[in-house]
Amino acid sequence: MSDHYVKVKVQLEQMKSSGEGAEKEDTDIIDDEVPMASPPASVSPIPASCTTAARRDASKTSVTGRNRSKSWRKLGKDERNTYTKQESDPAPQGTIVAANEGKPLNQIDNERQMLQIKEIGKILLGQTETNGNIVAPNQRPKEFKVGPHCKEDGNTVAKRRKPVTVDTSKAKTSLEALKLSIRHLKWKEFPVGRRSACDIYWHGVSFHDNDNILSGQVNKFPGMIEMLRKINLSRAVRTMQELFPEEYNFYPRSWILPEEYQLFSTQSRLTKNSDASLKPTFIVKPDGGSQGDGIYLIRDPSDLRVIAGSQTKQSVVQEYIHKPLLIDKLKFDIRLYVLVKSLEPLEIYIAKEGLARFCTEPYQEPSQKNLSHVFMHLTNYSLNVQSGNFIHSDSLSSGSKRTFSSVLYRLASKGVDIRKVWSDIISLVIKTIFALVPELKVYYLADIPPGKPGPTCFQILGFDILLMKNLKPVLLEVNANPSMRIEHEQKVSPGVFEYVPSPVDEEVKVGVIRDTLRLMDPAQGKSPTSHPEQQQEEMLMEGGSPERRAGEEGGVLPSLFLKQVFPKYTKQFSYLRTVERIAALFLRFLGVKGNMRLGPTGFRTFIRNCKLSNSNLSMASVDILYIDITRRWSNMLPDSREAGMCLQAFVEAFFYLAQRRFKSLPLREQVVSLLEMCEGQLENHGVGGPGGSLPEDSTCSSRRSVSCSRTQPGRTHHPHHTSTAGQDLSAPQLCSPAALRRASSQDYRLRQRPRPPHTHKANVEN
Repeated sequence: MSDHYVKVKVQLEQMKSSGEGAEKEDTDIIDDEVPMASPPASVSPIPASCTTAARRDASKTSVTGRNRSKSWRKLGKDERNTYTKQESDPAPQGTIVAANEGKPLNQIDNERQMLQIKEIGKILLGQTETNGNIVAPNQRPKEFKVGPHCKEDGNTVAKRRKPVTVDTSKAKTSLEALKLSIRHLKWKEFPVGRRSACDIYWHGVSFHDNDNILSGQVNKFPGMIEMLRKINLSRAVRTMQELFPEEYNFYPRSWILPEEYQLFSTQSRLTKNSDASLKPTFIVKPDGGSQGDGIYLIRDPSDLRVIAGSQTKQSVVQEYIHKPLLIDKLKFDIRLYVLVKSLEPLEIYIAKEGLARFCTEPYQEPSQKNLSHVFMHLTNYSLNVQSGNFIHSDSLSSGSKRTFSSVLYRLASKGVDIRKVWSDIISLVIKTIFALVPELKVYYLADIPPGKPGPTCFQILGFDILLMKNLKPVLLEVNANPSMRIEHEQKVSPGVFEYVPSPVDEEVKVGVIRDTLRLMDPAQGKSPTSHPEQQQEEMLMEGGSPERRAGEEGGVLPSLFLKQVFPKYTKQFSYLRTVERIAALFLRFLGVKGNMRLGPTGFRTFIRNCKLSNSNLSMASVDILYIDITRRWSNMLPDSREAGMCLQAFVEAFFYLAQRRFKSLPLREQVVSLLEMCEGQLENHGVGGPGGSLPEDSTCSSRRSVSCSRTQPGRTHHPHHTSTAGQDLSAPQLCSPAALRRASSQDYRLRQRPRPPHTHKANVEN
């Protein structure tokens, strides 16, 4: 800075000694008009004659630059080019421009030189950036707009970042919270859509709210609605319970109706016979129900409500939690918001704050008399808000809906280890998503296979969790479309209602949406940093981009409301991703892009390439196994229009093969042993696509290029007929030989059957 100051001083002295009266008069006027101000401590002092003149012209230049930027858009293309050229290219020597008409050439040159020195004086005054650094001498001030034909000297000024664009035309009931979040971030909203692509699309119900999106990010995953229906969630968790019974004991014992009605009746009767004092209660939930609609309690299987005389409606029956934690003698549950940022790699975030939703009648143990008291047993907000005892409160720690942190503070005051409570809840969330991910990948790759243009996806889920008296968390359900309303209905007169802001909802939901947007900021991945996690934290603390962003009132955005829990806790939970590895095998042999069902040829190719057949397990037995399992699952999934083996059926077949080959081991070890065997065979022979081998450990999952690559049916290896002691693989007699012949003839038809268009039922926000 000192060397540069010396140069400026020399130039000023030369101008004073050789300049004419016009320049001197200009300098004297500037000295009189601008008062002297002390420069920042980090800047060396300069003479008053240079300082005051530079300050005055610095302010003029700043105002002129702002006016220039405001009117820049109003100029036409030719006018902008002409205007830019006039400012950037100096007039040739001997040419007099209109503005300087009548002035001698040496005076014009001196004025230009004086303007340059004034600009330098502005820099010497210590103009600071928002990060506190002094602007470099060879940088232009921020207000100066550089035209397309201008050349910059020294360091180039970073281009101003364009605002992120968000399409909110499909947002529906989350619109108000979304608008507030976009306003906080100073992003650009398109409430009626946009012809050109947006950075983020916010859908209200389904990924398929708009099927014409070829880029950007969508706040829904394909298949998430289907996976979080009560029956599919129960099936996914049940599969994990077979492998990891101790880790998945947070989900109540469940039965799927009507297919498991006999099993439910038998187990209920055995429970009563074993202990006459036990009087279990069960809660019945319709498969497609929402907002508490259709939920009721029973104490005997004969109490099930029927449709058309004998057919039981598709639903799930669960054991009722008899000893819930009570506050003020009221039962309550927790609505916790979870962000699944991506599936590959898997990223999970949990909101640091949630909602505690209370019943409106004091809790009593369920009995035959009070089974119908929904305000006592059911915690759904949409039910209890209809009660006359419901309390709308402006406080975050009182009323029928409170913040979860207020509940934790109250528990902490009684000596409860709330860190342990949070740890158990985080574990529950991660394990539940592990159960959903395998089939979500199948849906995702069916809609957006490799090579097909399409958006990336993220989604906010609503976890409903109940705390038992011993503080153990229990999963009630997961909602694909959690309500994001930040207002509630209030009765102002008989029959007249109005929407009133809800401080509790706004506190939680705006933070969740705002910080979800911050995490999905497209600029995050553009700043190279040595440590990705450190880069993300630095960006998020400044509003999700490299430059600091101010909130609506000019302040810095608050710290991130969402906490990453995966892959942060990969080491603790990676061993639970066994079913994902099975799904990777399934995707490897699908063969047809966009298909979700495995045909007979694909299943046979899987058996051959993994060398699972031998003298005790012939290919005929393999075909019988395929037909039997596929037919049974087709009956259990009546809504499916595709033929072939679904992922759940493939997992069942894989379990069967593992049990036959490794009889002496527990189920989990059987499955892992067969997985390692299959992955080893595929890696050694490079079969199943150009993507290479499958991951060897449970911390890895299939890459998209590997998962959807077409198998090579012609490239099969003759199985080696080896026999090992203790591996009795007798052929399963599961079906008749006629069905076996039909299987081979069905192969071509299954492959050629077109995939139907997506049909989704409307899913009400819950």
